[in-house]
Amino acid sequence: MRIAEILKTKTLANSTTPRLDLELLLEVILHKPRSFLYANPEYALTSEQKEKFEALYRRRLHGEPLAYILGKKEFWSLELAVNNKVLIPRSETELLVEIILSNLNREVANIADLGTGSGAIALALAYERPKWNIVATDISEDALQVARYNAMQLQISNVEFCRGDWCEILSNKKFDVIVSNPPYVEKNDLHLQQGDVRFEPKIALEACDGFDAIKTVIMQAKNRLTSDGLLVLEHGYDQSSAVQELLLQNGYQKITPHKDLAGIYRAVVAKNGENE
Repeated sequence: MRIAEILKTKTLANSTTPRLDLELLLEVILHKPRSFLYANPEYALTSEQKEKFEALYRRRLHGEPLAYILGKKEFWSLELAVNNKVLIPRSETELLVEIILSNLNREVANIADLGTGSGAIALALAYERPKWNIVATDISEDALQVARYNAMQLQISNVEFCRGDWCEILSNKKFDVIVSNPPYVEKNDLHLQQGDVRFEPKIALEACDGFDAIKTVIMQAKNRLTSDGLLVLEHGYDQSSAVQELLLQNGYQKITPHKDLAGIYRAVVAKNGENE
């Protein structure tokens, strides 16, 4: 089976980028860059390569996310290892990193990333600010293993990974920023049966009413932030007003919603303290 034949005859109707998906699968199997595919369309796969390709192709054909098949995903220009124990980092979540970097102009700071998963947010911040001290927590030891591996591969040493539930594992020290991308999809929401999320860990996606985890983080963060500390949260596409109201009810101030690249309110930043 030649490269040109594969790219012409194999189909991935469930993908929005079928040609790219096939090229990336071939890239992994052949251990060659995509430029090799263009330069060598008549290259014939060995029987072993063909068998490996067919196995990966079937996984993608059944809808498994490409990130899990390849075992990696780019976030903030960093290549992160991922598997089905962690949420696949989304480009929308890079907004949280942007918000923190633009709002905290300090050489040294203490940051907490709650529900770190693959470590995407914590590692992006640590990469940009090597002198920041970052604590990244997660309830899942499997997720933390992935995050620690990513830190090691990226040679990032200013992140401490701790197992625990939201703020409960944090030490008594105060944090300048607490950031979280908590579960915010209501349990049994039809979106959980569609696309990549079918394969992702439900613990990282589901909240009973969509707000359980958000409420917990908002309430617990109050006592863990400095007097002018910032809470930065990602939330659902239709939750902006409700999340802002929760922040207001819990005494946060300077509450500012932020839109993602699609123009949807996807995140919010709020300052600790009493309402002005």
